[in-house]
Amino acid sequence: MGQRVDLWSEVIKSEEEDGDIPKIEAVYQRRKKPEKSSEPVNLGWLVKGARTSSVNGPKRDSWARSLSTRGRESIAVPAYVNNQPQKKPARRNKPAIPKGKVVKAPDFQKEKEYFRDIDAFELLEESPSPNKSSTWTMGEQVVPEMPHLSTRLEKWLISKKLNHTCGPSSTLSKILENSSTHQESISDNDAFDPLTLKTPDKSSAGNTSVFRLIPSCDDSLAAEDVPVRKIKMEAIDLEDELKRLSLTSDLIPTHQDFDQPFLDLLSACGQMQPSNFMEAFSKFCEPESIVKIGEGTYGEAFRAGSSVCKIVPIDGDFRVNGEVQKRADELHEEVILSWTLNKLRECETEAQNSCPTFIKTQDIKVCQGPYDPILIKAWEEWDAKHGSENDHPDFPEKQCYVMFVLEHGGKDLESFVLLNFGEARSLLVQVTAGLAVAEAGFEFEHRDLHWGNILLSRNNSSTLPFILGGKQVFIKTFGVQISIIDFTLSRINTGEKILFLDLTSDPYLFKGPKGDKQKMKAVTEDYWEGSFARTNVLWLIYLVDILLTKKSFERSSKDERELRSLKKRMEKYESAKEAVLDPFFSDMLMDQIS
Repeated sequence: MGQRVDLWSEVIKSEEEDGDIPKIEAVYQRRKKPEKSSEPVNLGWLVKGARTSSVNGPKRDSWARSLSTRGRESIAVPAYVNNQPQKKPARRNKPAIPKGKVVKAPDFQKEKEYFRDIDAFELLEESPSPNKSSTWTMGEQVVPEMPHLSTRLEKWLISKKLNHTCGPSSTLSKILENSSTHQESISDNDAFDPLTLKTPDKSSAGNTSVFRLIPSCDDSLAAEDVPVRKIKMEAIDLEDELKRLSLTSDLIPTHQDFDQPFLDLLSACGQMQPSNFMEAFSKFCEPESIVKIGEGTYGEAFRAGSSVCKIVPIDGDFRVNGEVQKRADELHEEVILSWTLNKLRECETEAQNSCPTFIKTQDIKVCQGPYDPILIKAWEEWDAKHGSENDHPDFPEKQCYVMFVLEHGGKDLESFVLLNFGEARSLLVQVTAGLAVAEAGFEFEHRDLHWGNILLSRNNSSTLPFILGGKQVFIKTFGVQISIIDFTLSRINTGEKILFLDLTSDPYLFKGPKGDKQKMKAVTEDYWEGSFARTNVLWLIYLVDILLTKKSFERSSKDERELRSLKKRMEKYESAKEAVLDPFFSDMLMDQIS
């Protein structure tokens, strides 16, 4: 045999002598946008040691895809100048690796890093953008110029402030409103003018919802007839305020669980999220001292120190005490109505209408969760003593409630013992004068003033101050003070909205023997958003009947004749203001109302 020849060395030597075989090196760089040229450019992608792709675009080789660790990855090398399909070179047999040599595993770290760069570039290039120009220049990203953050937020906040129909916005909106922006309405007269109250025409009535809001001004007015509200905005630094905004607050995920009516209700109660019962009760008493004192179809009443807490379950998908639970939007309006009537208790010197007749609302809270064991114990003790007609309060974890914290007004008229005719007259004059004041101030109608919604208590006061139409009068009490409660069916004009309950949607309310609710239906003709002060007079007539037929107190035959005569005269009155001028009350007023 001849001398053994190292074929591999010969191949290497011949290739070095020829010198015409190009050496392919991988180059890592961002892909540049091809310049316009009359000469076609090859868009093929080459991978060192891989097959060449077609000219129809960058086709990833399976070898390259096998490198992927997070999503797709790729590498790019410079393209040939000639983009015509290349003839596939003849396949060479690769000689075996000499013995004794260790092949080092390939390191693809640079490729992986480049893949991430390319992917990021392609995502930016493929994303829709109003700017059609290249998003990359000289390796630096070009970002379109955006309006200044402060300017954009100021415009958004001003537009939101001017749009009063919008409900509460996000947490950012509330922080901007409460801590950084001050707005005030400028008008010729800042005092509330009852003459500005306006009830819409009957023709605009609609019965599409149970509890509705209608603007107090007529939307059909021409633009020039609508008064322009001037807004004064103080200079603010919104960027500085945004720095104080915590993105880790738990308010945002909490809000995601609630719909807009519930968020509106929270806002009206001054809350960002619901409380639990013991948090709410602890502000007014020691929890162990809570006692149940009464109940109603829609909730329970507990005594907490010197206050009374009425708890109403809402928004549940099951019946409570045989009734569908009230919705958040219904309770939202009752909350606003309660706060509005609270204004009548403010005896200011410039007040046009004022009275202590309506129960004082001390607080209103939205709560969530099951009844606390302390409340369950109080409920069961009352049930054992009186026999409850309500369902046992076994509520689920996510049940929500509205808790009205009210001043303790005493016992209701049904259980209160009147001692004499003087106390009975004081009851009538206080209710009549209170309704007259609320009519004048807010076009108020109670619409459910039965004897369970009038509370009485005894005190040492001999008179109570009332202001009607700017004129003050003192009413004799005979040691008895009354408080009107429960505004579920009431109607009121706050000066911005008219709140009312569409009783047409509750046909069961008018079933049974003909009575006061049927009379209201005849007066309103089912136009419940309208102002009909006559409904207040119907309930005054009802109270006179209660005194004549249901209540026992010391009285003479002359006293009874006076009550019957008052009832006949009330049939002619159209409002409580007319009724309070009746001769029956003349000696009860220390200053005659004109």
